[in-house]
Amino acid sequence: MRVEQISIFLENTGGRIAEVTTILSAASVNIRALSLADTTDFGVLRLIVDDNETAEKVLKENGFSVGKTSVAAVAVEDKPGGLNRILILLAKADINVEYMYALQQNGDHAVMIFRFDNIDDAVKLLDSEGIRVYKASEVASL
Repeated sequence: MRVEQISIFLENTGGRIAEVTTILSAASVNIRALSLADTTDFGVLRLIVDDNETAEKVLKENGFSVGKTSVAAVAVEDKPGGLNRILILLAKADINVEYMYALQQNGDHAVMIFRFDNIDDAVKLLDSEGIRVYKASEVASL
């Protein structure tokens, strides 16, 4: 129930994100979701893509520093309190959400990417509460 996310470390200068997307586009890698966090000097571009191996290979060949992280893709009810329900469950279980970002809208729920301090415990908890956690193969085909 883990999804592999790639993280690219970038200098915070004009055109760096376009360089990444140009490289991935040329390699026929499709970006499914992304998040960008920045500081004054650098940024971290987090991506869910349809082909991690190719993405990592072509980015490294072009001089980018690439890391991999396990995250979870979670169905969040698309109604007031949907996200809050999940966050309260996690807080009560003392599971920290390190970061999260949206993947897409899927019918009556949103699919969000979560990075937890303990992914195994988080997935078990969510599953026990009837909250869907997507398999990596499902995320690739969303």
